[in-house]
Amino acid sequence: MDLYSIGEVSARFDVPVSTLHYWESCGLIEPHRRSGWRFYDRDQLYRIALIRTWRETGLLSLDDIAALLGVHGQSDDWRSTVTARIESIQEQVTRLLDAQAYLHHLMTCRHDGPLDECPGFRAGVELPVAKAAQ
Repeated sequence: MDLYSIGEVSARFDVPVSTLHYWESCGLIEPHRRSGWRFYDRDQLYRIALIRTWRETGLLSLDDIAALLGVHGQSDDWRSTVTARIESIQEQVTRLLDAQAYLHHLMTCRHDGPLDECPGFRAGVELPVAKAAQ
């Protein structure tokens, strides 16, 4: 069985050693121990590759990844974790598209001065109503 030191794994994946330690403390990876040193087999390299992919591409949290890997006896259906993340991303996409549309709208202003002095935009901003005294 090929084993790789923590330094080799850190360099191979461009991940700090401290990150590998943290992932181990979270139960996401389980290195072999020899004389107190950590070594990783191909299965653990695969898990590290998955964790990086899920973090970078899927934008999953470590808690989400723990659920996908069934860490700590989590019996949650991993599909529900993925579905929840998809819904969260869709909400973010909607907010970003709304922000983009609003910023494009701002670009249509013909006012030459500061935008906060534009009569058209000032008219479109609602001020909060004073609360009634109790």
